[in-house]
Amino acid sequence: MSSLFVPARVRSDRQSVVTIDRGALEANWRALAALQPQARTGAAVKADGYGLGAAEVARSLAAAGCRDFFTAWASEGAAVREALASAHEGSHARSGIRIFVLQGLDAPAVPTLLEFGLTPVLSTPEDVAVWREGLREAGTRAPAALQVESGMNRLGLDRRDAEAAAALVTDGSLELSLVMSHLASADEPTGQSEAQRRRFLELAALFPDVPRSLANSAGAFRGADYGFDLTRPGIALYGGHAGPASDGRLRPVATLTATVLQVRTANAGEAAGYGAAAPLDRDTRIATIGIGYADGYPRAASGAGVPMRESRPGAMAFVAGRHVPVLGRVSMDLTLIDVTDLPPGAVTPGDSVELFGANVPVDAVAASAGTIAYELLTGLGPRVRRQWN
Repeated sequence: MSSLFVPARVRSDRQSVVTIDRGALEANWRALAALQPQARTGAAVKADGYGLGAAEVARSLAAAGCRDFFTAWASEGAAVREALASAHEGSHARSGIRIFVLQGLDAPAVPTLLEFGLTPVLSTPEDVAVWREGLREAGTRAPAALQVESGMNRLGLDRRDAEAAAALVTDGSLELSLVMSHLASADEPTGQSEAQRRRFLELAALFPDVPRSLANSAGAFRGADYGFDLTRPGIALYGGHAGPASDGRLRPVATLTATVLQVRTANAGEAAGYGAAAPLDRDTRIATIGIGYADGYPRAASGAGVPMRESRPGAMAFVAGRHVPVLGRVSMDLTLIDVTDLPPGAVTPGDSVELFGANVPVDAVAASAGTIAYELLTGLGPRVRRQWN
């Protein structure tokens, strides 16, 4: 059975690329660590390292000093462990590195967790029961983390279930390495984060000798009261906005580029793209670039012809030293940009166009599409080549 995508060695150089700045990634981790010097600083590398490649992300951050990684599923955790083992001697070498699995604990996952030395985050009474039974069947002991519900109403044990877990810890039938919760709106100026912090303190007090973790990216910027023993930054590592306090303190990590395939001049009175969504009121030079929504560049970022344009402008791109607007609708494989205001000949086929990066913030593109940087990064498709520098 043939693969949908051809091997990388024969792919066209004109296909889109996301270039990942290893130095910026490591610098962002160090900057976040400096915010909470009393705590360990971990890294969320779930969703394939926020779309950039979990293996390389984890190896880079481990080299920078990170020793705590967070994934969503056991399969992700196993892949990260294998990637880190390749940088150390011995199969599945631990090297003092902890890998937490945030969700999805079921009986079939337990052998994987034990084989790869992964730490499950127990968020329900059923999680606790599955983990204890799995350890009993395997005839071994291993620590878990415990998540408590502090106000997000997502995953986590409420007071009654947390008390039941505390009783298991007291009688020695449950071993914990971390108690944690998750902030719902740390990047927003509301009182919810402080209410969650106080609730977390109440529940964490049931586990007096267990290290604590509450802060995500935005939480790390909220001061020492939120740092506890371990922070868990995610989007900030990758250069995304983590609340007003993060402005100017993080470096862009990912640069998405696509290649100009054609430049043409359309006459005033004509229209561009599907649905004739962009009527042209002047003679217009249009550059067609090789990227579309099949690659993860969102249709909602279109310059016209989508509901988002009723409330905010479309996305911008950057080429030949200038910002230019996306023109008409983003299609599956192609996007149009308006280069009329650039000097004639400034843009030619083969030129590289930045869709987001140092000149076009990923959060600005996300805002144009009515979404968040998390979704843009994790939605980058397999046709987009990941290139590390």
